[in-house]
Amino acid sequence: MRVAVIGAGSWGTALARLAAAGAEVRLWAREPEVVAAVQATGENSLFLPGHPLPAGVLCTSDLAQALSGADLVLMAVPSHGFRAVLRSAAPHLAPAATVVSVTKGIEQGTLRRMTEIVFEEAGGDSGRVGVLTGPNLAREIADGQPAATVVAMADEARARAVQGLLMGPTLRVYTSPDVVGCESAGALKNVMAIAAGMAHGLGYGDNSTAALMTRGLAELTRLGVALGGRPLTFAGLAGMGDLVATCISPHSRNRRVGVALARGQRLEEIVADMKMVAEGVKTTEAVLELAERHSIEMPIAAMVGAVLYERRSPADMVAGLMGRPAKAELHGID
Repeated sequence: MRVAVIGAGSWGTALARLAAAGAEVRLWAREPEVVAAVQATGENSLFLPGHPLPAGVLCTSDLAQALSGADLVLMAVPSHGFRAVLRSAAPHLAPAATVVSVTKGIEQGTLRRMTEIVFEEAGGDSGRVGVLTGPNLAREIADGQPAATVVAMADEARARAVQGLLMGPTLRVYTSPDVVGCESAGALKNVMAIAAGMAHGLGYGDNSTAALMTRGLAELTRLGVALGGRPLTFAGLAGMGDLVATCISPHSRNRRVGVALARGQRLEEIVADMKMVAEGVKTTEAVLELAERHSIEMPIAAMVGAVLYERRSPADMVAGLMGRPAKAELHGID
């Protein structure tokens, strides 16, 4: 099997390392310095230092070279650049190639999920397109710490092929037919991670974080189901699993944004200091638009949006959340 990993951030690089155990891998990087570093030292020192790539991994900035003959394409490009890169890649995609997005975001303006963008730009059989998602902090995966993920595809045979390629002694890979639910959960949880970071930055403890995560899960489940996802998907790795990791880990970029905001930093300064993209910063706006379109109540997401885009104080927003009218919790997502 030949695998093309499009995007050489920390997660794309970690996936290239995993796939190289059972396939010929080509890693596409937009940044010339990444290609130069890998070619000179065998390591992506910009985004995943300390984790050399196997000798057989070819790193290139040429999309045609990366995609030539690829049976599996892993799209690891941030959501704001996903469509442009895919549009450039589409002429070089084999008609039967499996395309799996590992990007957790929603396109601004169109409100499209990444797999929807693949259909629009590359066409082909819908069964060949899927998503890989779950509690997958790239550095921990690269370190070989035990972890699990889920690949969601309508075509079970293709999903099992991806499962077989990436599963190993330290990574369990599960399959799911619920592409919409898994992909929605991965994108929506980033908004809640910013909220969790705010809570930590304000000095709140475990009770506050637990309540926020639980109610955050209720919000993303309500919207995810409205988009077409299956309710139980949000209790699994793509939903609860990813939410927990992203909300509690100091390695989470979205959580770090929330912590910094609560401590008084301006959003522009926070983003400028980050080497990699915190998807929740852009996704929040799209999430709120989707919630309005589907008449879904999302008070935590609305709080995050007010802090991000209206420069509201995190402390004031918390007071507003706690002062909302009393209600019943009947089914967990009420």
